[in-house]
Amino acid sequence: MNNRQADTTDRETVIRIRGLGTVFGDRVIHEDIDLDVGRGEVLALAGGSGSGKSTLLREMIMLQVPDSGSIRLFGAEVVGISEGDAQRLRSRFGVLFQGGALFSNLTVLENVAIPLKEHTGLGSTTISELGMMKIIQAGLQPEAAHLYPSELSGGMVKRAALARAMALDPELLFLDEPTSGLDPVSAGAFDELVLYLKDLVGLTVLMVTHDLDTLWGVADRVAVLGDRTLQAVGDMETLSHSTQPRIREYFEGPRARALPR
Repeated sequence: MNNRQADTTDRETVIRIRGLGTVFGDRVIHEDIDLDVGRGEVLALAGGSGSGKSTLLREMIMLQVPDSGSIRLFGAEVVGISEGDAQRLRSRFGVLFQGGALFSNLTVLENVAIPLKEHTGLGSTTISELGMMKIIQAGLQPEAAHLYPSELSGGMVKRAALARAMALDPELLFLDEPTSGLDPVSAGAFDELVLYLKDLVGLTVLMVTHDLDTLWGVADRVAVLGDRTLQAVGDMETLSHSTQPRIREYFEGPRARALPR
């Protein structure tokens, strides 16, 4: 079980969402969502399929615009933000997309170098050196730098994508289903890597996941989405004893993890 401090009262707020609403056609996805993420914490978004987890993440990283409400990153409003201001904010956070989203025609090193080329004026030699550092930091061997995504295992793809997400030394890291498709051993190793990097550089992490082991082992707090709203926010020990049906779904049935003793 994760025993790290979950109280964020005294932490600076890195993400602040107020009154957020999202509508697709005649379908309401989010309704009046309020959520804060404190600096240095790992907050996980959980919920059933179609609850709007990934949609909310896309709105936070400015790939989608909500229909109402406010999203602030580092105190800056992102709803209606100019492209120039958006680019400056993007240099302060990294994103690991589900599946890795690596460019198939580029090597691992070339993939990791993309943010450095886009957001810095560094020379090619320096970019290559920094890229190699990030690849090694993500737990890959140096020779992996010259491989293409098709030559990587699932766990290696996740690590390569994480190296790219960490290229600019972000303050904030977004992870979309980071252990999806991984075997239990690889998933556990990836969880440990996220915690290591979080502690090493003081990262704030917002992740979308349905992996119960990740929720127990990595998240300081979990925000559960369901029925268009935020059902609850709290640490897993508290949520595991909730009587709300949408939350109990995570702790009952053959796939649910037994409560820690």
